[in-house]
Amino acid sequence: MEEKGQKISVITLGCAKNVVDSEVLLGQLKLANAIVVDDVRHADVAVINTCGFIDTAKQESIDAIIEAVELKNKGRLKRVVVMGCLSERYSKELAIEIPDVDAYVGSNKIAEVLVELGVDFKRELLGERSLTTPSHFAYLKISEGCDHPCSFCAIPLMRGLHRSKPLEEVLSEARSLASRGVKELIVIAQDSTYYGIDLYGKRRLPELLGELSSVDGIEWIRLMYAYPSKFPLEVLDAMQENPKICRYLDMPVQHASDDVLKSMRRGITNRATRELIATIKTRIPDIAMRTTLIVGYPNETEKDFDVLYDFVKNMQFHRLGVFTYSQEDGTSAHILGDPVSADVKEERKKAIMELQMEISEKRNKSLMGKKLRILVDRIEGGYAVGRTEWDAPEIDQEVFVRNNRNFVVGNFSDVRIVDAVEYDLYAEAVHES
Repeated sequence: MEEKGQKISVITLGCAKNVVDSEVLLGQLKLANAIVVDDVRHADVAVINTCGFIDTAKQESIDAIIEAVELKNKGRLKRVVVMGCLSERYSKELAIEIPDVDAYVGSNKIAEVLVELGVDFKRELLGERSLTTPSHFAYLKISEGCDHPCSFCAIPLMRGLHRSKPLEEVLSEARSLASRGVKELIVIAQDSTYYGIDLYGKRRLPELLGELSSVDGIEWIRLMYAYPSKFPLEVLDAMQENPKICRYLDMPVQHASDDVLKSMRRGITNRATRELIATIKTRIPDIAMRTTLIVGYPNETEKDFDVLYDFVKNMQFHRLGVFTYSQEDGTSAHILGDPVSADVKEERKKAIMELQMEISEKRNKSLMGKKLRILVDRIEGGYAVGRTEWDAPEIDQEVFVRNNRNFVVGNFSDVRIVDAVEYDLYAEAVHES
């Protein structure tokens, strides 16, 4: 059983899916009346939820483990437990390199983590979470794992194959979140468009979005991680029919060169990607599209990069992120080596981001004088800071409004844009007569 009075700190690294896992763990701990503390320096036990996606994320996780072990060796922590993706893939290697960790537990193993902490797992309360985000928005994970064979990606090795959460469980969790004051649901998965295939024999994301729109209290529903190959166009129908669904779509295209896309095993071509994006923009003219790209993939030539650069220039994405290629053990691309130098990768990343900066600044300037609705995330330094429906928390831009003491965190407000820079907007409150 749990040692009486032990203080537990949960450190979360990596993506939003890890955030949800940590929140489920924290929910179970608090229901068991465990003492949870935010600062690991005030804890008896540290639980580190690791990421193993790319080299930088791995290193961040390793650094966090080493720091916790150092606290343990100084007598300031009694135990260190490591969970999550890095632990799933490299537990044996980590146990050899960092043996002072008390337990290495993989991903999707909340019950095992609780056993290590001496806490009984309450399966009937699995949907209960202790939110670590601001109380007005929450991530809603609708599935786990991935079936796609992308050559560069180790996610299936860490998270397993695709497994949808039953629709009623997702809706029950959404209702629970809404009852606690959540107004924005951010729908996440490794591939959200694949939702339902394993359980129901067909893609049921459009239906799920429609059902979520009927949940009282939810005002925004944001869709993340939509795989471009075989994208279900019925999702666009759901957006048109349900005003609660944000005119926003996160669709990681990764590249635009046919040769690179083929080697990446993305199941789509440059032409098909362009046609899909054109269809989306035609059907939902005011949609904001976010994407992520990989530069420096092993077979990416200068010509391939030029194709990618022109693609970004022509597509005019609202939001965009770039990763440099990271060679991952166990992936099919591993045998290709890592021939593109780190300097060239960084140069290509910089070129894309500078281009995107110009695109973003031009888009933002076009909003000058327009009235927009924002969700206020925080009050900071004399400003109310919020987001439009075109922006996801933590990764997209924000709107800064001079705080006249009428703004409330978690409320929606109408503002008018008075200034714009590359990645931020400045506004004034709109006072209705």
